[in-house]
Amino acid sequence: MCVISEEAIAQFEALMEQVDEALKTTFQNIHQGCTRDAYLRFLTAREGNVANAHKMLVDSLTWRVENEIDDILAKPIIPTELYRAIRDSQLIGMPGYTKEGLPIFAFGAGLSTYDKASVHYYVQSHIQINEYRDRVVLVKRIHKSLSFVYVCAHFNPLHFTKLIHMSQPAASKKYGKHISKSLKVLDMTGLKLSALNQIKLLTIISSIDDLNYPEKVVAYYIVNAPYIFSACWKVVKPLLQERTRKKVQVLSGCGQDDLLKIMDYSSLPHFCRREGSGSSRYSGSSNENCYSLDHPFHQQLYDYIKQQALLRRPVQPVKQGSVHVDFPDAVTEGTEFVQTLASEFQKFGKQNGLAQSLDDLNINDHRA
Repeated sequence: MCVISEEAIAQFEALMEQVDEALKTTFQNIHQGCTRDAYLRFLTAREGNVANAHKMLVDSLTWRVENEIDDILAKPIIPTELYRAIRDSQLIGMPGYTKEGLPIFAFGAGLSTYDKASVHYYVQSHIQINEYRDRVVLVKRIHKSLSFVYVCAHFNPLHFTKLIHMSQPAASKKYGKHISKSLKVLDMTGLKLSALNQIKLLTIISSIDDLNYPEKVVAYYIVNAPYIFSACWKVVKPLLQERTRKKVQVLSGCGQDDLLKIMDYSSLPHFCRREGSGSSRYSGSSNENCYSLDHPFHQQLYDYIKQQALLRRPVQPVKQGSVHVDFPDAVTEGTEFVQTLASEFQKFGKQNGLAQSLDDLNINDHRA
């Protein structure tokens, strides 16, 4: 376990005083008033090496400026039908908080198909959820602007009521302490060899997270793991860094008993609420299915992005089309994990007469 010294933090802070104003401005959206936490995260990601951590953070800030990440929460994916299709094929949601106040993010790793839009739309959606988590969910966000009130009330009184509710103090304020990290529950229901079709996109998302949102997750809980995952995990696990390996726990079945030790039943992801449910897609109410656009989290997120777009461009209509973000080409721990897991999937398939070459898979989606 890497121990970060006060001297290292002080050195990092001194180096950051020398960066240009554009980088300092976008840095504010990373640290949200707690620079020490940001320094600790980047230092931890680089094993306490100040020079490497500084380069990592400057590269991340440069990426943010060049790709206008600070504005990405004002760029809604439209029309709504397209965004709903993305939500139905990129299964992610936030069902609640742990007993300690950490936001819980659920992922349908086995049933996400990523086949309703281009790679750029899915990357845009992923970054928007990351930014909303860091800039809204994890911090106090109260809008006092009269123009905001006017636009909200004019746009839709019902949405205005929702936004007033969502703008109240979030995780840090709600639990009376600084909260800057989250917890993830990954559902492997439906995982098949066809998941190799998504290797390119998963590698892109993993590298974006590793390089720009390091150490934002305290634990990964894997549930409903089929034999194919369990067999491959035994090979992949030793390849991970110790600090990452300690974060990952593969739970029995849907993991309900273990998860209830750290969260209330109301915060359990829908796929953990009963054994043998058999599907991440869930047949109950869409308000309970945390992946659905009808779930309160996604309703609030989408409303927030549309309102931000109106505030910045109150006269001009919002443009359609995805945001094109530069994809990092660096090899990170996350990309190595995804690629190694894919390799083990291939070996498993060959051993069981299900051979399928990555060269034959359609992993390049060129839709706009």
